Amino acid sequence: MPSVRRGDAGPLSVLSTPAVPAAAVLLLHGGRSEGLEPPPAINLPALRMRPFATGIRRTLADRDVLVAMVRYRHRGWNGARADAARDAEAALVAVARSAGDIPVVLVGHSMGGRAALRAAGHPTVRGVVGLAPWCPPGEPVDHLAGRRIHLLHDEADRVTSAAESWEFVRRARAGGSEATGTPMPRGGHAMLRGAADWQRRTTVLVAELLDTPPPRTGSGGQGRP
Repeated sequence: MPSVRRGDAGPLSVLSTPAVPAAAVLLLHGGRSEGLEPPPAINLPALRMRPFATGIRRTLADRDVLVAMVRYRHRGWNGARADAARDAEAALVAVARSAGDIPVVLVGHSMGGRAALRAAGHPTVRGVVGLAPWCPPGEPVDHLAGRRIHLLHDEADRVTSAAESWEFVRRARAGGSEATGTPMPRGGHAMLRGAADWQRRTTVLVAELLDTPPPRTGSGGQGRP
């Protein structure tokens, strides 16, 4: 079996990896609704996810967990192309090819949250932690049956809608996902104020997702809405 090496190119930027990964956490940063150009070399949305990756790596340091950032070919979602979701799916295929069918948790912010939710039907995905995710009306949920979904959102966010996140949670539950929504007391869209709380909650949720067996299809969930 080929190994997953730190810094690998392609669909993943590997931040840390054990010799034999037992699980993986993939982080997906934000972007734009439209934009066919590649992300810039200095990419603030990607930098915003680095502290989350650091916290996850430290907490799971003794658990043989691969931690990596999904690489985007394009800066935007780009309508029906759903480019970020395709990149997330390619990253999941790359992990499965290199490390086998290990459990994977996806952590996505904004557009990356939408991409994570779209890609979460992959059989290795244990669950998703969405941070101020972009959940427009009509976003599909049926493929999330049997997955655990945790969305965190500041209701004062003016870029993506917390109300749409809570509606997504409601529909995902109805479709068989164990979904929860947690209102965050501050942070807005960029998660700058109260950043430590966002990072702590995310790390706790990731660890819980890796610790807990997948729920049975059709189970509900607790929390908002």
